[in-house]
Amino acid sequence: KSMDKLSKFEIEEKCGEGTYGVVQRARNKDSDELVALKYIKLESEDEGIPSTAIREIALLKELQHPNIVSLQDIVLESSQLILIFEFLEQDLYKIIKANDFQGLEIPIVKSYLKQMLEGVAHCHSKKVLHRDLKPQNLLVSKDGCLKLADFGLARAFGIPVKNYTHEVVTLWYRPPDILFGSKTYSTHIDMWSVGC
Repeated sequence: KSMDKLSKFEIEEKCGEGTYGVVQRARNKDSDELVALKYIKLESEDEGIPSTAIREIALLKELQHPNIVSLQDIVLESSQLILIFEFLEQDLYKIIKANDFQGLEIPIVKSYLKQMLEGVAHCHSKKVLHRDLKPQNLLVSKDGCLKLADFGLARAFGIPVKNYTHEVVTLWYRPPDILFGSKTYSTHIDMWSVGC
């Protein structure tokens, strides 16, 4: 059954690689729609599916929003888990880099900021902290739609706030209190990253 789901996609190219595995761009043969296939290696039968993948799947199923990347399907094979996402052409880092780090036009910056804040506000309204907001995790479509992506470090939060690890958020986007070892935090962790 999992092979049936994958057979409708034609792999086009590798888009990225990280600790989780590989992301490939693929085309749906039926609809001609582009998707991103995120392959997550399953280390061993003992360990099963990585907790970050389970967390990402669970949270994305809850977070349906125009400014949050859409998880369309999940395929489980013996050695890997494949997450099928909507495809967005590039991330904010690539856009900034392509502009030679000279800055973007003010209306574009305002649009991206508004969309990012709407996505973050939706996460927080659903009691979810992203915990890794950075330009590489903000995907942008050809028509300028920005979406939050990579929820591997995200987690639900409740009241009272529990102690969490301080090993979250890429260093350059980490709030000062987290840098100093605080394990108690809330939505401000994402808001600091937005400001960065």
